[in-house]
Amino acid sequence: MKNSFLTNDEIGQLGLLSVGNNVKISRFAQFYGSNITIGSNVRIDDFCILSGTITIGSFIHISAYTALFGSHGIEIADFSGISPRCTIFSASDDFSGNYFIGPMISSKYTNIKGGLVKIGKYVQIGAGCIVFPSIIIEEGVAVGSMSLVNKDLHEWSIYAGIPVRRIKDREKGLLKYQHLISED
Repeated sequence: MKNSFLTNDEIGQLGLLSVGNNVKISRFAQFYGSNITIGSNVRIDDFCILSGTITIGSFIHISAYTALFGSHGIEIADFSGISPRCTIFSASDDFSGNYFIGPMISSKYTNIKGGLVKIGKYVQIGAGCIVFPSIIIEEGVAVGSMSLVNKDLHEWSIYAGIPVRRIKDREKGLLKYQHLISED
């Protein structure tokens, strides 16, 4: 029976821009495009979809059924995590009714807008969240499960809701362990 994670040789055959050390990628994750960079100590679980331009830092966990649609870019900084069933969009169709929608329609009849999504260090995005294009989630943010992130989120705060709203400050206690983890 095969291991549930790809071997280093199999990861090398994915055609990614670069991959660090100690990377675990599920056999059931899918990668579309070759403009993906993965740091060290990263785990990508079953049934994840990664497409477009994506930069993943180190000490990152991307949980099962997460989709990262990076046609306009997604950056995830070190020590961050994406919980199960999250979707991060860096582009979106125009649903006004003035344009067609879908990848099988010529771009001259669609109106796709988007921008880079930046996820800072020490961010945790809870299960089932959706992040819209052109969003900055600053360092230390925690986003509660099932939240809709449609605006920038400011550092070391906890957010939740549809649409997301600030709940309270987030503690910074984890910072005292960063140097210990990096040395392991």
